Amino acid sequence: MTTLNPFKHTRIEFHILQSFPVTCLNRDDVGAPKTAMIGGTQRARVSSQCWKRAVRLSMHEFGATLGVRTKHVQSMVAEACNKAGATEEQATACAKEIASFLSKDTLLFFTHTEAQAFAHYAKDQGFDAKKLKDKEVHKVAKNALNPALDGVDIALFGRMVAQAAELNMEASASFAHALSTHKTNNEVEFFTALDDRPIEAGSAHMGSLEFNSATYYRYISLDLGQLYANLAGQNVAQAVEHFTKALFVAVPSARQTTQSGASPWEFAKIFIRQGQRLQVPFETAVKAEAGGFLQPSIEALTAYLAKHEKLHGSLFGKKAEYTYGQDEQCTIDTLIHNLTSYVASATHAEAA
Repeated sequence: MTTLNPFKHTRIEFHILQSFPVTCLNRDDVGAPKTAMIGGTQRARVSSQCWKRAVRLSMHEFGATLGVRTKHVQSMVAEACNKAGATEEQATACAKEIASFLSKDTLLFFTHTEAQAFAHYAKDQGFDAKKLKDKEVHKVAKNALNPALDGVDIALFGRMVAQAAELNMEASASFAHALSTHKTNNEVEFFTALDDRPIEAGSAHMGSLEFNSATYYRYISLDLGQLYANLAGQNVAQAVEHFTKALFVAVPSARQTTQSGASPWEFAKIFIRQGQRLQVPFETAVKAEAGGFLQPSIEALTAYLAKHEKLHGSLFGKKAEYTYGQDEQCTIDTLIHNLTSYVASATHAEAA
C-alpha cells in the first residue's frame, strides 16, 4: 500500500446554485416539502441524505462499481456459499452466522467481493456454521474489502459496522442540506381525478399536495486525502469523475411524475484547496431581482467566497478555482477534465 498521501488536507469544494419550479423534492413525515428556519426566515430544504442517495445511485449510469446498502447481507452470503458448493441448508446456516457477526437488522454497506470471501472462508471450514468465528470473519472482511474494485461508494460515503469497528471507513464526501437562498413558503395544490367510466357526475377522487419553488444552494466537500486513503491510491481520478458526473445529473426522485424537477445546475464555484471547509450560510435571505432569485444568489455567493478568501489569507490554501454557468466555454466536460487532470497529475507525481 502507498504510504505517502499526495492529497493530505486537500479538498474539492462544490458551491452549486440550482433553481427548481413547482416541486416537492424531499418530503417530511406528513408529505410536505421539508423546510428550515435560517436567519429568521423559512427556507426550502432538501436533506443531505436525500441528495446523497440520488448521487450514489446515479453513479451507476457512468460505470462506477458500487457496493450494496442492505439489511439482507445474509441472503447475499448464502447465494455466494451456494455457488461455492454448499447445500441449501449449509448455505443458510453459514450465512446466518456470518451476518450475525456484522450487523443486527441494520443497513450495511457491503460488497460482492466480501460475500465471496466469506463463502471461501466457510468452505475452508467445511461449511460447518459452528466452526465460524466472529474475529475470523472480521479479518476476512478487512482483507477482502477493496472499494476500488466494487465499492467506490463506500470510499465516498463511508460505512459503520457497529459490531466490528475495524471495518469502519470514514466518508470522504460531505453533503450539507440544500437550502433555498431566499424566503420560501409551501403552497397547496388541490386536485381531482375523473373516472373514465362514470356512473355519476363529478370527480371520483379529490386530494391535495404541498409544493414549493426555490433556488437552492448546495455545498459538497470531497476530501481527496481521505478518498485516496480509502481507495489505497487506486483509480482516484476515475472516482472523482464518476462522483462529479453523478453530482451534476442527480435529482431526488420524489414526485417526479407529477411535479417534475428536471432543472440543471445554474451556477457553480468549484475550488481545489487546503485548509478548513467553507460553506456559505446565506443567513440573509436574498431578494428577487430582475425577475428572480438566481442572479442575486450568484452575487451573494461569489461576494461571500471572495471576501473570505481574502480574510483567510494564506490559510485559504487555494490550488485551483473553476466557475461553471457563466462562460459557455467552461462546460461540465471541461470542469471534469480539469478536476481529474489535477488528481491524476498529483497521483502520478507521488508514484514517481
